[in-house]
Formats: sequence, C-alpha cells, structure tokens
Amino acid sequence: MKNIFLSFLVMTLVFSSCSGNKKAVELLPQSNFDTLLNKQKVTLYTLKNENGMTAQFTNYGARLVSLWVPDKDGSFKDIVWGYESIKAYLSATDLFAGPIVGRYGNRIGKGQFMLDGKPYQLTLNNNGNQLHGGANGFFTKVWTGRQFKNEKGEDALEMSYLSPSGEEGYPGNLNIKVIYTITANNELAINYEATTDSTTVLNPTSHTYFNLHGTSAKSTNSHILTINADKYTPTDSFLIPTGELTDVTNTPLDFRKPSAVGQRIEANFTPLKYGKGYDHNFVLNKKAGEIKQAAEVFEPSTGIVMKVITDQPGIQFYSGNFMDGVDTGKRGEKHNYRTGIALETQNFPDAPNHANFPTAELKQGETYKQTCIYAFEIKK
Repeated sequence: MKNIFLSFLVMTLVFSSCSGNKKAVELLPQSNFDTLLNKQKVTLYTLKNENGMTAQFTNYGARLVSLWVPDKDGSFKDIVWGYESIKAYLSATDLFAGPIVGRYGNRIGKGQFMLDGKPYQLTLNNNGNQLHGGANGFFTKVWTGRQFKNEKGEDALEMSYLSPSGEEGYPGNLNIKVIYTITANNELAINYEATTDSTTVLNPTSHTYFNLHGTSAKSTNSHILTINADKYTPTDSFLIPTGELTDVTNTPLDFRKPSAVGQRIEANFTPLKYGKGYDHNFVLNKKAGEIKQAAEVFEPSTGIVMKVITDQPGIQFYSGNFMDGVDTGKRGEKHNYRTGIALETQNFPDAPNHANFPTAELKQGETYKQTCIYAFEIKK
C-alpha cells in the first residue's frame, strides 16, 4: 500500500504554479525503473530547480529520461524522447534515446586505428564500422549514480563507470564520470571527466533526441536552427569522414543564419542523400577548448529556445531520418519519422584516423574533461 501511495504521489507532484489548462510536470515513478541488471541496481533520479525545470535520469546508460521546461504559455513541456520504464528501454529498437555513448561517440571507420604504433580492431556494429562505442558500449551499462547538491545548492547527479581494458576493443582501464546539473538559470549542464591507465581514445557524448513541441506527434522540421560553423566534415556513403573540411556556403548545410530544419532537407545534395537527411558533423567556429555557443534551436509554436554551449570542436546534427514509428515512448507517443533531433557535442567522427582532426588520444596521467550545456529560454 505504501509503494502504491508513493507512486501516486510521484505521478501527481508538480513543480509549477499552474492553473486552468496549463500543463504541469508529470513525473515518472521510480518504481518503473527499480530493477537489477547483471546483479546491478537500476533506478530513476529526479533533479529540479526553483523555476520548475525538472529532469529525470536512469543509471542504465547514464541516460536522460525526461526534461520538462517552460513554454511561452506558462505550461511545461517534456522535450526529450524516452520511455516510461526500464522494461521499455530494454525492448526498444532505437537504443540511443538519451544515453551517454562511448567510448567513442559517432563512427570509427572499419573499427580500426593505430595508437602508439600499434593497430587496434574494435567491435563492429554499423555497416562494417563501429558506431557509438559498439553494440555493448556505455549506453548498455549500469552506471553508479550519486545524487547531491552542488556548492551553489543546485540539484546534481554524478554517474560513474569503469570501462575495463579490452571492452569493445579499446585499450586501457578507463574511469569515466559524468555530472548532470539542473542550474538556477534553466540549464542542463553535463560535465565529463575521465582517466586511463594506458593510452586510449575517447569521445563520449550525450545522445538525446529533442522535440521542442513537447510531443513526438509533431515534426521537428518546423524547428528553427542556427549552427555556428563555417565548415563540416564530408563523409563517404557509410558516413565515415573523408578527412576534408568543406565550406558550408551555398549548401543545405549552411545554418549560420536561422533556418527551418525542413526547409532544405530534401535538396538534391549528395551529403544529404548519404544520411537520408541531416546527419553531419559541423566544425565549430571556436578556439580549441573555448566554451562557446555552438547552436540554437527555436520552436515558434511553443516559444522554447534551446542553446547548445560546448568546449568541443564539433557538433553532430541528426534530423531523425531513420525513425520509423515502431517504438512507443512516454505518454503512448510513437517515435515517428523526423520527430526528434540530436545535437551532440563531440570531437570529429573517425578522428583517430585523420591527423588533421583534433586528437582523441587520452594518455596515462592526463584527465579528459568536457563541458556541454543545454540552456533554455522563452521567446514570445
């Protein structure tokens, strides 16, 4: 009886002063996620700020489950894809709704690279290449979670994982830690830190699908996107970079001025055909290590603005070209074609195989760090 009452209480709690038809935050009950996977405890965590912005996470894949932000009408919208239970995550066909992916986010051609003069062969899971760290990458692991208040009194969640040497073919025992924070300024901040006992390569990222309508019943083609990048990294037909850095001028990849996602998505342009839409790494206009705004997304119907701020050299924009409606997400909504976009802050895909790309090497004694911030505003 106590568990039933707690579940009911969690589902009905709201973190906004709402009235009339304004939509409040709807929390998923922790009991939907409490289970054991490989003898490790899986659960659900909830973070919020005083403005009502609320996020839920599970330590299965260190993933973001829901993210509630205010819209121009004073309602709250859950703007990320996800599922209502751990069972649904385990049975989903799309594995990448909200997790931290790695060791290497994005693709490594043929799953091969040289490191300190030694060849390495990774596991393959994408057309003879490795994608997002392999079939059993970070997104399949149970991370250790620790919820706390930071020095500013903000809700934060630390997720940590030890990736053993040889996992998915990568060298070195890697200790990685990710801290999620819901800030007082309506930001979701993601801070990464990692060390290794032997030279390895590393490129973790958050693989979240966003829809600023607050529902996958509406296409993200209406979102107005800006990307601060003069160049992108062209690829072959398997989306492996050629090593070139190509100007976006006079191409459908020029988002330096705000443009609707769907405005040029069907253009007769070979790179778009390879990805069946947008699935491209953009070379950000910034200095190495500089924390700077990389992109902005705006949905006019809700007034929600999302700014993406990062210290990484690239950002992958994916427009949901392979979504097919097979999976059913939260609130019974189908994950349909082009109803979610990803903006993944990252090093360049296949960087270990291109000397002109920023290095992805992490050596013993070094500490990898990355900052990514998704900041939310309202435009009326």
